Amino acid sequence: MKLVILSDTHGLLRPEVEEQLKNADAILHGGDINKPEIVDALRRYAPLYVVRGNNDKAWAEAIPRDLTVTLEGVTFYMVHNKKEVPADLTGVDAVVFGHSHKYVQEEKDGILWLNPGSCGPRRFRQEITMMTVEITDGTLRAEKIVIPHEAV
Repeated sequence: MKLVILSDTHGLLRPEVEEQLKNADAILHGGDINKPEIVDALRRYAPLYVVRGNNDKAWAEAIPRDLTVTLEGVTFYMVHNKKEVPADLTGVDAVVFGHSHKYVQEEKDGILWLNPGSCGPRRFRQEITMMTVEITDGTLRAEKIVIPHEAV
């Protein structure tokens, strides 16, 4: 199973992101979507699992602040801000979050922590990033996707 994980699109769905979405079996979005049109566009590619970010206002009230989803036997806990992750992550294999716009891929205490960074408008002079994750026999293999800085 191939997942595309993104966050902090802030109203922009880049062509480079859409290229990656064409091969997705599922999409996980870590929040700060900013426009309902982005949600609609993402749903056209694959099943979408999304959480609400701090910039997702009244239009996003139906989107949960956190979400637990199991795909191919792997349980993901999703939340926008890492500070809101509960202390008890029993049964969770991976945490997906956003907010900081900084790419993170690290294992702590047997849990994989994944922040795809931001693939929306470039902010804070940071890289424009997202990730793909392959799930094979319950094992995750994440790959960082960097979108060139020349992109708007």
